[in-house]
Amino acid sequence: MTERKMKILMGLAAFLIVCSVSAFAMYQYQVREQYRLLDAFCERLQEERPDVEQTMLEIIKEKDVLRESETSGYLKTFGYTPSDLKWNRGIFLKSAGAGLLTGGILFSCVFIYWKKNIFQRIRTLTENLEKMNHGDYAMFRKETEGEFSKLQDEIYKTVTSLRQTRDHAVRAKNQFADHLSNIAHQLKTPVTSISLSLQMLQRTNSSKYILQIKRQLNRLKHLEEALLLLARIDAGTLVLEKSKTDVFTLLMMAADNLQELSLQYGVSIDVLKTEETDITADPEWTMEAVMNLMKNCMEHSTKGRRVYCTYEKNLLYTQINIWDEGPGFPEEDIPYLFDRFFRGRNAQKDSTGIGLSIAKEIIEMQNGVVRAYNRPQGGACFEIRIYQRE
Repeated sequence: MTERKMKILMGLAAFLIVCSVSAFAMYQYQVREQYRLLDAFCERLQEERPDVEQTMLEIIKEKDVLRESETSGYLKTFGYTPSDLKWNRGIFLKSAGAGLLTGGILFSCVFIYWKKNIFQRIRTLTENLEKMNHGDYAMFRKETEGEFSKLQDEIYKTVTSLRQTRDHAVRAKNQFADHLSNIAHQLKTPVTSISLSLQMLQRTNSSKYILQIKRQLNRLKHLEEALLLLARIDAGTLVLEKSKTDVFTLLMMAADNLQELSLQYGVSIDVLKTEETDITADPEWTMEAVMNLMKNCMEHSTKGRRVYCTYEKNLLYTQINIWDEGPGFPEEDIPYLFDRFFRGRNAQKDSTGIGLSIAKEIIEMQNGVVRAYNRPQGGACFEIRIYQRE
């Protein structure tokens, strides 16, 4: 039985009870009013015709005019009450009593069923919650509509939210463990190299090993700075000083800072100037992000090739493209390029897998997005979009 049907039956039962009680009350009122009128009539008649008093009282009793009792009045002086004057009210009272009894039984049955149904629904919800506490997140089976269905939906939403929060916390914990493992792995190589170089230096006293130590120390310094930057980003303590920045100037400064690396790889950087374009961003950190993308393109280009930078602006965003003339990204690496500590199939030997993730974090903190793809003409491309703020 649905809640709608139960409400209809309970309403019907209440209607029968109210009608029966109202009819009985109306009958009582009508009897008393008739008694009062007849009492007044008899009193007036006795005053006008004292000789007919006895005859009048005998007629009233023989006609069975009244039935209900009254505590005062003219007829009371002769010992008469409404109950002495037997009115035929049996049919009326039986009908009212039958309606009252029917309504009471119907109301009681519906109430008992409704209460039993409530206990059953509470028991079902409790069992489902117990299952969820044991890891069974099966969807609640919705049998009927009503207030309990709303409660059931809200409970499921709350439990689902808690489950997602727990899963997120578990993933974050696992990622933290993975990051620690990756950090340990990244530190292990330069530390081992420095240790071996020191041993060889002690034996040979060669400047060759001194250069190796310096190179590994620089690598450790770079790794330390990158890890500290990631920690500041995660903690939300990296403050960006945003201002109106010219895109061409930003790209040129990033390219100038990579001149030494450009000479090392034999790959030049060309910034193609177009119309003047400004973005609202932190120039220093945005330049850091752009440098990481340029560096990645340079590392995967062959000697004598170029890395190109272009930019354009529309009503929604400013777009910056950085691409190379190399072989492009391996297709299986593209979905994971911006993951922390990810090293693709063609990664450099001393790559830490942090640069692209730092670039992505910085750009996204400034209302931007970045993606990587292979150009149809060949080569890898990074696309940055900095969206306009209202």
